[in-house]
Amino acid sequence: MKLDRVFGGLNISSEGLGAQRRRMNAIAENLANADTTRTEQGGPYKRKIIQLKAKGAQMFSTMLRQSSMPMSTTHPGHVVAGAPALPGDPSNVSSVEATETVDPAPPRVVYDPGNPDADPNGYVTMPNVNIVTEMVNMISASRAFEANVVAVNAAKNMAKDSLEI
Repeated sequence: MKLDRVFGGLNISSEGLGAQRRRMNAIAENLANADTTRTEQGGPYKRKIIQLKAKGAQMFSTMLRQSSMPMSTTHPGHVVAGAPALPGDPSNVSSVEATETVDPAPPRVVYDPGNPDADPNGYVTMPNVNIVTEMVNMISASRAFEANVVAVNAAKNMAKDSLEI
């Protein structure tokens, strides 16, 4: 047994931890700038979003074809028939790609004639950050982080128990 395969689960979980950490950092930055009406680029702060995308989408189908136990599909779209095999060991393939983008939603306009950033009509262009949405996203990222920690601990315990055999 290759040692790389023992740590495959740890590698996947560690990538998940890193991705959720990036989400939490973006959420914290959004919350900190929820009232920032003037940035260095000019205009109000623009909400940041971390988009997670699976890398190596064919990894599951490749592993399914290479498994020692043949399996069948229930729907032809579930496993792509002509999917190219991934080079090398599938556990070495990065599984998550996290990219930071700017939310294209328009900024909020609030009537506040006393604000120094108000236009001649008294309206201030505010960031497109919704505190409730950010809090829900924070809870989601926190739970996903916790799930990855549980997976790391399970993989660690399995590795430890396998050494005791």
